[in-house]
Amino acid sequence: MAVQVTGEIVSNTKAGEYHVLTMTGQGIPEEAKPGQFVALSVGGPLGSTLLRRAFSIYRAQTRGAYGGTVDIVVAPHGPGTDWLADRQRGDRVNIIGPLGKPFALPRDPVPCVLVGGGYGAAPLFSLADALIQRGCRVDVILGASGQGKLFGIVDARRVASTLSITTDDGSVGTKGVVTDLLPRVIDRANSAVVYACGPMGMLKAVTAVAKEHGAHSQTAVEEAMACGIGVCMTCVLPVIGDDGETRMVRSCVEGPCFHGDRVRWDEVHTVPADTVGAPVGGGE
Repeated sequence: MAVQVTGEIVSNTKAGEYHVLTMTGQGIPEEAKPGQFVALSVGGPLGSTLLRRAFSIYRAQTRGAYGGTVDIVVAPHGPGTDWLADRQRGDRVNIIGPLGKPFALPRDPVPCVLVGGGYGAAPLFSLADALIQRGCRVDVILGASGQGKLFGIVDARRVASTLSITTDDGSVGTKGVVTDLLPRVIDRANSAVVYACGPMGMLKAVTAVAKEHGAHSQTAVEEAMACGIGVCMTCVLPVIGDDGETRMVRSCVEGPCFHGDRVRWDEVHTVPADTVGAPVGGGE
C-alpha cells in the first residue's frame, strides 16, 4: 500500500539533540501502522547523489489543518540528515511510505513493556496507543547516552503505567542501560511481551533478558536501508524462519519488526554457514 508523494514541511521543532519534522504526505497517514517507516529523498539539488534515508514513523495524523501528516525524528549526523534538519515550513520533500512490516499486536490484553534507545523510541508511542486500545497495560523504559539524546519522555508519561529512564552518564534517571531495569519491570507487571526499538546491541540485550524472564520480544531493527523497498539488498540480516531454517531477509520488507529470538544477533552482517543458499563455509 506504499505510495510515493511530494510532501510539504509543516513544522520543524527541536527535541533535545533531534529535530521533529511534520510533513504532509497524501495517502501515507491513512495506511501507516506502528513500526512502519518512510523513505525520504534528501539533498535537494544533490539528491541524485545521495541515497534515500529511512525514518520510523513517529506519529501519523489522518486529519488536521493540513490534512494528513507524518512526523519523523531526525538526528543530524551527515549530509543527508543535516539537509533534512535544515528544512523549513513550506519546503518540499519526496516521500515513499508507509514501508515495512509493522509490530504484531497481541490478540488478548496482556501487560507489555516498551523499550526505546535514543530517537529509536519514536515508533513506540503510536504502538502504545494501539496496545492501550486493546486493553493492554503498557510500561515504558527509555535510555540514551545522556539527557540530550533521550526522546519521548512527555509521550511516555502520557501513555505509560510506569516510566523508567536510564542514561549512560547518569544525567537523568538511573545511571546505566535499559537492561539494568528491564528484569524488574517485567517481573513487577508480569509482562508477556517486550517491544524494543534502538541500536542493534540494545536489541540483542533486550531479547536475551525477555527470553530469560519468559516474555516474547519484538524488535524494530536499525539497519542501513539504501532503497527501502527491497531492491538493493543492503539491509539483509540472518533470521530464523518458522521452519527452523536461517535465511538472509531484508529488513525493509520482511522487517523492520522481527521476533527478537528469531534474529541471529551475534551473526548480523555475516552470512552464517547454515543459511539457506549460503556459499560453502559461509561468508561475510
